[in-house]
Amino acid sequence: MQVKDGQAKAIPPRGRIGIDVGGTNTDAVLMRGTEVVCWVKTPTTHDVTGGVLNALQQIMAEGQIEAAEVGSVMIGTTHFTNAVVQRRDLAPTAVVRLGLPATQSLPPMVDWPEDLKIAIRAQGYMAHGGLEFDGREISAMDEAELTGIAHDIREKGIRQIAVSAVFSPIRPGVEAEAAAVLQRAYPEAVITLSSDIGRTGLLERESAAALNASLRDLSSTIVNAFQQALADSGIQAPLYFTQNDGTLMSAEFVEQYPVLTIASGPTNSMRGAAFLSGLREAIVVDIGGTTADVGMLHAGFPREASVAVDVGGVRTNFRMPDVISIGLGGGSLVTLDPLSVGPRSVGFRLPEESLVFGGQTLTTSDIAVAAGLVEMGDKALVAHLDPAQVQAGLARIQSMLADAVDRMFLSPEPVPVIVVGGGSMLATSEIAGLPTIKPQHYQVANAVGAAIAQISGEIDRVYSLAEVSRDAALAEARGEAIRRAVAAGADPASIEIVDVEDVPLAYLPGNATRVRVKAVGGLRLA
Repeated sequence: MQVKDGQAKAIPPRGRIGIDVGGTNTDAVLMRGTEVVCWVKTPTTHDVTGGVLNALQQIMAEGQIEAAEVGSVMIGTTHFTNAVVQRRDLAPTAVVRLGLPATQSLPPMVDWPEDLKIAIRAQGYMAHGGLEFDGREISAMDEAELTGIAHDIREKGIRQIAVSAVFSPIRPGVEAEAAAVLQRAYPEAVITLSSDIGRTGLLERESAAALNASLRDLSSTIVNAFQQALADSGIQAPLYFTQNDGTLMSAEFVEQYPVLTIASGPTNSMRGAAFLSGLREAIVVDIGGTTADVGMLHAGFPREASVAVDVGGVRTNFRMPDVISIGLGGGSLVTLDPLSVGPRSVGFRLPEESLVFGGQTLTTSDIAVAAGLVEMGDKALVAHLDPAQVQAGLARIQSMLADAVDRMFLSPEPVPVIVVGGGSMLATSEIAGLPTIKPQHYQVANAVGAAIAQISGEIDRVYSLAEVSRDAALAEARGEAIRRAVAAGADPASIEIVDVEDVPLAYLPGNATRVRVKAVGGLRLA
């Protein structure tokens, strides 16, 4: 509070800017506390970073906010997803696996697409070490062997190294010990440990670590570019990035773990939908310009996928939202005879290419305008469309949405469907027989999700209860989850444990149990 002339005046909270980069638009929102002050949509630029700078400058002008009034900036970016999918800007990467003489029949990256292995100049090495399923050593780690591997990697001009070990979630220290040997032999190396990212499952965990390693050079470039964009706008507030569990990580943390940003876009939308609607259990349909993403909210957070997730043709097992994506958005191409909708889209060229804006391409936005679902552009430019064909196109769009919702809907009890995104004019009042809700500011739910996100830390580890008690295992896991949340930028005083799983593994000897703990806290602001 400020006191002036004997009267107390409340100091308004500093503004938070949330930005989400999509295939068509880059959205930005300015929030103070829980209030959405204003929002803007700008076309995503080819270099992406330019679009972020445009959105940042426009939201500051729209909200009439000075740079000194900005308390933090949160960005959800597609940079790293695009790099993997498009096979560009990836660093040469080596994978060192501890496991000999086991696992020789399936070497590192054995199931990767050939073009991706070429893009990262993939090199796989196998060394002695690793663990049996009950925690016993497969073989002793050989320092001389690892030193020779480090020298060979350096001679090949590769700096990024991913280290994995068989059953390392049981005892992550085995990877750290190997990394220390590699680092001594090759001080310039940048090392990623699979146990820091993935879960139980050697190939998927190893692949997640390798993808992360290949993205680390790019992450430094991206973080520096966004920090420069803030500086060019006069903003000195801390920068955070959204990750794929609906929470944030600091700029320093994303430089180490860029792979955790993959699929953060749909997650931002789901968190924003939960915040804007006040619902914690619901289906979320996020319709953008290119795709529609359908996911399930549980306790206000996206339901996580329980199986291996494909990222650019690579099977991984780190945390990812359980999302179904279909090629349907506001810019999706429509053919009337024969009828087809998507998956191709005009993307960020919608204002130039769609019929209602004077272009030559029939899109779903044109169908929505012709059907009277929305007013945009010039309706006269679609007046020539056959009403029967317009209704057929609209029915196909609703059928595509209903099929996606049916695939996501697992509960016997009906739940509401929250519809968000710039392309949400395509959805009617019901989808698959479930009522739909469009909350206020639904157009920028993704940017709102970024702005309201918290910081998290998660641990997923197997403990042998023959060596430690269940209570001690749970306490250790809670402590590690909290430590990771603090390292990612959370305020230690605000952290709470939001999820604990303790699953006995009957197929393992030694009374083993798998423990997963997630801690969440508010931003640590200066």
